[in-house]
Amino acid sequence: MKHANLTNWAERVDLAAAFRWTVRENMHEAVSNHFSLAVNPEGTRFLINPNGRHFSRITASGLLELDANDPATMDRPDAPDPTAWGLHGSIHRACPHARCLMHVHSIHATVLAALADSRLPPIDQNTAMFFGRYVVDDHYGGMAFGDEGARCAEMLQDPKIGTMIMGNHGVLVIGRTVAEAFNRLYYFERAAETYIRALQTGRPLRVLSDEVAEKTAREWEDYPGYAENHLREIKAVLDAEAPDYAS
Repeated sequence: MKHANLTNWAERVDLAAAFRWTVRENMHEAVSNHFSLAVNPEGTRFLINPNGRHFSRITASGLLELDANDPATMDRPDAPDPTAWGLHGSIHRACPHARCLMHVHSIHATVLAALADSRLPPIDQNTAMFFGRYVVDDHYGGMAFGDEGARCAEMLQDPKIGTMIMGNHGVLVIGRTVAEAFNRLYYFERAAETYIRALQTGRPLRVLSDEVAEKTAREWEDYPGYAENHLREIKAVLDAEAPDYAS
């Protein structure tokens, strides 16, 4: 049910659905990790999950709306988690193209981030989705407070980069919409799992050529309505089974 005093209701509902589905996919970290969505043209006002709220209890009306340029944000009575402010605030402040950010410590993405070589080779259709479209952060400097967040933002200036493999940390994905970002998050975890399981066999990998990998990545980008259909179906399931997400 829409709350009359809240704006950007459709975006709030989409973001709340993404939180709930992240729990179902076991990609959450309890009351840690954060998703955000810019709601103004400049990308500096954004929705984000409240501090200390489990992903399974996020609702559309419970999302905070913050201003990345407000120095008093952490003095608010409902101040966000300081690492959420450090990471998401820094990126929304510096990267207007980064409309939706999703950061998790999902199992397989974090295993990949823990390897000395955290690159994701294109060994199947899903891993090829990310070919030439991710950056690896090799300089983890501790929890994502202000300085660490600003350093990460510097690495995301290229709009082609949709994923940051955060060495020793986890993964961050970017999208123009909640649907695009969540679809990317979901498939990155699937891709990382495929790669990790392939490594576990100890057998040689069948790596795609750069030409085929790039062609496949472009085909994913041009695939009509795929991310939107994914989120639509997630919301349909939640509407039937856990409709309070949209309250």
